[in-house]
Amino acid sequence: MADMDNQGRENRTALDGDDEDRDFGLEDDSGAVIAAVGRQIKLWREAAGLRAAELGTAIGYSENLVFKVEGGRRIPKPEFLDRTDDVVGAGGRISAMKKDVEEARYPKKVRDLTKLEAEAVELGAYAGVVIHGLLQTEEYARALYRERRPAYSEDDIDRLVSARMARQVVFDRRPAPLLTFVQEESTLRRRTGGRMVLRRQLEHLLELSQLRHVEIQVMPMEAEEHAGLGGSHQVLKLKDGKTVGHNEVQLISGLIINPREVQILEMRYNLLRSQALTPRLSREFIEKLLGET
Repeated sequence: MADMDNQGRENRTALDGDDEDRDFGLEDDSGAVIAAVGRQIKLWREAAGLRAAELGTAIGYSENLVFKVEGGRRIPKPEFLDRTDDVVGAGGRISAMKKDVEEARYPKKVRDLTKLEAEAVELGAYAGVVIHGLLQTEEYARALYRERRPAYSEDDIDRLVSARMARQVVFDRRPAPLLTFVQEESTLRRRTGGRMVLRRQLEHLLELSQLRHVEIQVMPMEAEEHAGLGGSHQVLKLKDGKTVGHNEVQLISGLIINPREVQILEMRYNLLRSQALTPRLSREFIEKLLGET
């Protein structure tokens, strides 16, 4: 038993990481990629005999932005790379880095979770504090990140929102995975971002609930039985038959692979689904909330 407990702690230590929006790029591989791309751009610019201001003028960007990109402090957009490639005569070598830059645009924790979601044949998630990330509109996600403290810059927020939206490709996968969500009623009432942002979010939930491979259930505040009081979590069943969990608390977001712990999360989630409103009643509940908002 002690060996099993020790193994569980090792699994969590190996896989747990900071929340996707706590630190993005400075300590994971994405920061190294962006820094390397910046150095290459600077080398090509200098080899072409151009000052940063001259390159900026030629490609339609400010000198300050060129310095930030070269210093690894700003992620270049695809058009920045393409235009720079043309101006310095890199022969496609700078443009070829677009794929690496695009992957590095998102925090490593998000990329890892996205890969798991891409392998899932079934995903079940309970969200007790905010609307689940896979269900969020861009406006709602942006409002959430603007509330975080310490405050993020607008560039940081853009990156994090893009990362969150990128995960939603899971809805378009074919063959379609079964995606089920249990959403706490309080999260559907809180006017994050204001009334219109919440209205659009509720409309979005109703749109997603019409998809045949998506089921959204509401856990009403009046429910006396509640198996999810330990916090938000999700369970993913993968193509190879394995099941993993994902757990979130303040500042920590980590994968759970210990079979015993995954079994506990799965048991709790199944209980939550039985305690929540049915998908049909949940749609009616959300429609009622929308009418009141």
